[in-house]
Amino acid sequence: MRSIPGRITARWRLLLVAILVLSAMGAGAVSTDALGAGDRFDGLVRRIDRFIAGPVPSRSTRPTITVTPPPIATPTPPPSRTTATRVPARTADPSNAPTAAPSPTPEPTPTTQPTPARVAVDLDLLDDPESVFKHQVTPDWCAVAGTQMVLTIHGKGDSSDAFQRELASRVREWESVTDSRNGNWGPAAMALALEAYGVPGYEVRAYETRLDALRDSARAISETGAPVILLTWRGAHTWVMTGYRADADPTVFADAVVSGAYILDPWYPSVSSIWEASNPPGFFTGIDELVENYLPWKRPEGMYPDRDGKFIAVVPTVRLDR
Repeated sequence: MRSIPGRITARWRLLLVAILVLSAMGAGAVSTDALGAGDRFDGLVRRIDRFIAGPVPSRSTRPTITVTPPPIATPTPPPSRTTATRVPARTADPSNAPTAAPSPTPEPTPTTQPTPARVAVDLDLLDDPESVFKHQVTPDWCAVAGTQMVLTIHGKGDSSDAFQRELASRVREWESVTDSRNGNWGPAAMALALEAYGVPGYEVRAYETRLDALRDSARAISETGAPVILLTWRGAHTWVMTGYRADADPTVFADAVVSGAYILDPWYPSVSSIWEASNPPGFFTGIDELVENYLPWKRPEGMYPDRDGKFIAVVPTVRLDR
């Protein structure tokens, strides 16, 4: 069969469909977001944009580092004192008697350091969570909004819609199929975006247990003065952890137990049909609610060998002036 001149390609057909959909929905409905029309159209535009851009690139990105918690130290008794041994002083011939060696000086008894007091900790980096909070502009921009809030906390961004859209538009600079198989934001893209805007040193970490993840995140917050990004809802959502409560200082006690965290949830004030209502900015989220929301990574778009079944967090390693 002879080809038809001016045949419309698949991509242009999809663009034509978008134009027809927009016409059917009505520009007024989109502009006012009547019945969610604006969100649906934004989603359609993003799918078209992704289709035109082609597949997600397979390139190197930030690795996911599996964290093995250090063994919990047990007190050890101080070493015993050394007993000096005398050398024989005489021989049969006094004229050939060797000079007596000096007695060795006994080693000083080590000074036992006092055990630090186990005192409960209640720490939040933010005095005014509302000042840095930002709701996600679209239903699937939680990672963008979470990254935006971390940048705002560091004084490297702001809480405007315009800045969130700017961040979202740059995802192709950082995306990788090993980070997000569906082309959306993954935790490595978040770390790269933070570095691109002047906040280096964030690592993607994986933990076998929730307690290990929360304890290491709490320790990082105390040591760096910077927030942690938690990948909640099995990796489908983003929370920013700005503080915690624990029964002991996690920088001193390897067995400190974290009982909850101060959270910025970009989904607020929306309500999820699956995860229910979200909490306001800076809300203290107890361990029961963390158990319900902070779940092991499991994504429907494919396998992630270094993340599947583990608790994922994007953790600061560098103390920065804010």
